[in-house]
Amino acid sequence: MAVVEQLLRAEKDGSISFGNYELPEKKKVENFEHNGNLLKVKTYKDITKLESNENFVYESVPGTAVTGFKYTEKGVEFTVEGDSDAQITLGLLENTEYSVFVNGSSIGKMSTNLGGKLNLSVELSQGGKAQVRVEEN
Repeated sequence: MAVVEQLLRAEKDGSISFGNYELPEKKKVENFEHNGNLLKVKTYKDITKLESNENFVYESVPGTAVTGFKYTEKGVEFTVEGDSDAQITLGLLENTEYSVFVNGSSIGKMSTNLGGKLNLSVELSQGGKAQVRVEEN
């Protein structure tokens, strides 16, 4: 998998791909329509951030490339790639418990805060990838 050259694109399966952790300076795409929502992405080597209808969806520090990002009936799933370990914050339902899986293995149950944010870390190095699945309990 490589970085997302267009910064934000819709995939045939209904998911989206976004982010480019190789950019030295911040770039953004705004007003990208997908499934009736307006998406905005900001990305470069230090951070990747996605918003939908001006609501927080995803943020990683440092920047990452994300493919196959989609909401499911129970939560969200995606594949993330980066040059170094990443701290990821997801915007989900407020005060809700989720089971979190990285590369098919459970890393435990986590609860969102009042703002609906869930934080997790993934180990990545030099273009390493991780599959992430977050499911509501």
